[in-house]
Amino acid sequence: MLDHIAVQVSDVAAAAAFYQRVFGPLGVREAMRFPRDGNLVVGFCGPDGAPRFWLGPAAPGPERELHVAFAAPTREAVDEVHRAALDAGAEVLHAPRVWPEYHPGYYAVFVRDPDGNNVEAVHHGGPAT
Repeated sequence: MLDHIAVQVSDVAAAAAFYQRVFGPLGVREAMRFPRDGNLVVGFCGPDGAPRFWLGPAAPGPERELHVAFAAPTREAVDEVHRAALDAGAEVLHAPRVWPEYHPGYYAVFVRDPDGNNVEAVHHGGPAT
């Protein structure tokens, strides 16, 4: 059901060190990190090696949106989520497309939920399946 979740934090490096140290005994480890706008984004994984928990810099202001991604079995399912979001009157942040900057075959749609959170449906396969 869930593919990954991202949390905004005030100090990414400090939060990453905390999660690594505290949840390391559960097999949680840093899978990757990369710079973004003068800050960091860090992805953590479990034994399968897939980054499923992400830390990123907090947006300016008092509110911090949550990012949740749901796993989609096919590209068509991502497209169906897009149509359902439009029918529901949701704000579409990014229409379905391939996101090669994430990895080849990453196909996703991003929408806002009623509370302003960034919610995604993602399919990790290659071309339409």
